[in-house]
Amino acid sequence: MKILIDADACPNPVLHICLRLGLKYGIQVWTVASFNHHVVSDHHIVVGDDSQEADLKVMNLTESGDIVVTQDWGLAAMVLGKAAKALSPVGREFRPESINFLLEEREAKAKVRRSGGRTKGPRKRTDEDNESFARCLDEILNQASGMDEA
Repeated sequence: MKILIDADACPNPVLHICLRLGLKYGIQVWTVASFNHHVVSDHHIVVGDDSQEADLKVMNLTESGDIVVTQDWGLAAMVLGKAAKALSPVGREFRPESINFLLEEREAKAKVRRSGGRTKGPRKRTDEDNESFARCLDEILNQASGMDEA
């Protein structure tokens, strides 16, 4: 098992939480980002800046049982298909039973934008988002390792 981070748009607090919990559970944390981003981690992979290049690399590195941290619902759907877990930076675990709805929502919003309309962007990140993410990731890692909560 490893934690893979789609680091192109990953908030710094999320990266630090992943590194801290990876160390706690003895799990490697891998980051993937284009050369336009400066990411510090023990296992960092730099890719080009072509559209979806980081996502494709994360997808290719993902194996069954891994945990992928991403905001990209398409990438989340693909890693779920590989029997990996997918987690958003706000602590939302993507699940196979709800991913199709999210992808339909994404397509509907893209259609609005293509026709000249506007959609809401993400809300400002809060400390509660960081806490929620840390709790969710810790719970997943705890279950996977069989450890009692610390």
